[in-house]
Order: sequence, then C-alpha cells, then structure tokens
Amino acid sequence: MVGLGLTATAYAETVTGRASVVDGDTIEIAGERIRLHGVDAPEGGQRCQDKFGREYRCGQVAANALDAFLAQSRPTSCRFVERDRYRRFVGDCFRADGKSVAAWMVRNGYALDWPRYSRGAYAADQAEARRAGAGIWQGRFVEPWELRRGGQ
Repeated sequence: MVGLGLTATAYAETVTGRASVVDGDTIEIAGERIRLHGVDAPEGGQRCQDKFGREYRCGQVAANALDAFLAQSRPTSCRFVERDRYRRFVGDCFRADGKSVAAWMVRNGYALDWPRYSRGAYAADQAEARRAGAGIWQGRFVEPWELRRGGQ
C-alpha cells in the first residue's frame, strides 16, 4: 500500500485498500483521494431529468452506485496515472475481481467517458449505456465538465 508523503516515483505503484466513496468519480483509500482516470460523473448536487422529465439528484445516484459496486468485491486497487491540478492522485482502479471501476461506471450510465483525458478509452462503454438508456442516458443532463463551466 502506498502511503502519503512518498515521492512521485513511489506513486508508480498501486494503492490498495478499502475504498470509501467521495463522489461518483472520486474515492479515498488509506487517506489518499483518488480521481478515476478518464471519466467524469455528475457533480454531487447535480440534478438530471429522468425519462419522464422529473428531476433527480444524479450526482448522488452515481455516488451510491459506485459505493454499491465497490462493496461487492473488496479491496480496490488503483494504479497511478498522474496528479491532477488539485494534486489528487488520478488512477485506473479495479475491484478485487479485476473489474474496471471507470468502465463499469460509464457502461451503467453513472459517469461519462471524458475524451480529453481518456482518449476515448470508454467510448464503447458509453455507446452501450446510451443505447440502453442506462443511468443518466435515460433522460436529459448537462455534462459535468460543462456544468462546472457554468452551463445550464
């Protein structure tokens, strides 16, 4: 397990442990905040519309889904990719059974492929979610990166 205070080269290793969910694209393991690489989930307080046009807290739904998914196979392991502008560890994370956390979140419509960072790694998962009307794809939503920029 990688601890805090290690050098950048030490972060090339994997952080493994019981993950707690911060939001739909961020977890914490042993005090280390980890942002899922290449995906963006709705913000915590973000509201989306379901297939009937009713508003719901899609950011909260995404966080709850992530928590339930991680609880099914522990521990979670994350391989370091980079540090983001907030100095968070950004990583590719997997459950103990080897399932990719980011791919599952996108495939089930709880997060979006963020091509700016993923280079389309989750595009097929997103297309599947969209076709199925899964998660946020059931209705209308604003991309989280647009919401943060002040989009409606």
